Amino acid sequence: MKGIILAGGKGTRLRPLTKITCKQLLPVYDRPMIYYPVQTLVSSGITDILVIVAPDYAGQFLHLLGSGKEFGAHFSYAIQEEPRGLPEAFIIGEDFMDNEPVTMILGDNIFDTSFSPEIANFTTGGLVFAKQVPDPQRFGVVEFDSHMRAVSFEEKPKDPKSQFAVVGLYIYDHHVVEYAKSLTPSARGELEITDIHKLYLKHNQLKVSTFTGLWEDAGTFDSLLAVSNYMAAKAKGEVR
Repeated sequence: MKGIILAGGKGTRLRPLTKITCKQLLPVYDRPMIYYPVQTLVSSGITDILVIVAPDYAGQFLHLLGSGKEFGAHFSYAIQEEPRGLPEAFIIGEDFMDNEPVTMILGDNIFDTSFSPEIANFTTGGLVFAKQVPDPQRFGVVEFDSHMRAVSFEEKPKDPKSQFAVVGLYIYDHHVVEYAKSLTPSARGELEITDIHKLYLKHNQLKVSTFTGLWEDAGTFDSLLAVSNYMAAKAKGEVR
């Protein structure tokens, strides 16, 4: 299993903090944000990791993360010239993946839960994770049937069909590269990860697993503050 951390983008929702650096290098309590997705992958047994970054900050990431030895991992690096959508990560990482399955995590998604069993037992198809949230319109939303089987996906819908948001950690087999290459940009001008989910679902190859542990998309001021406070409380033994 290979790992990809996508840490591109412009972080416009966090201006002016991101005028001089990118959001994945901002502090979350006592660590840079990027450390958390690194730890999520490494603790799940994934140590061969491609870090995809925006060109303006490549040197900062390399200086901070280095070869990966400090984390018990091996890091490779690639550039995403413009934020053209999450599926572009699989196109950029095609040679790195080398026809192997991959777990991709977004560099601003922070978890306090383990995905080790799911990653260890993954064989083929796609596996994504969903969590019930109060503001699903901010995210990709999955609709379930009465047996909790996924039946549809929508990207940031105005009228969500459920309260379950698809979180920023995705496990796919090697077919994800060809699926990503087949996509056309949405009205936003980006390739949409929701369209990858739909392709796997169309081929009856997608599983959606729900969970209740901590997840924050730390791309807003409120979520960045919330997860920083959580990690501070955990470090002090106030969260178990």
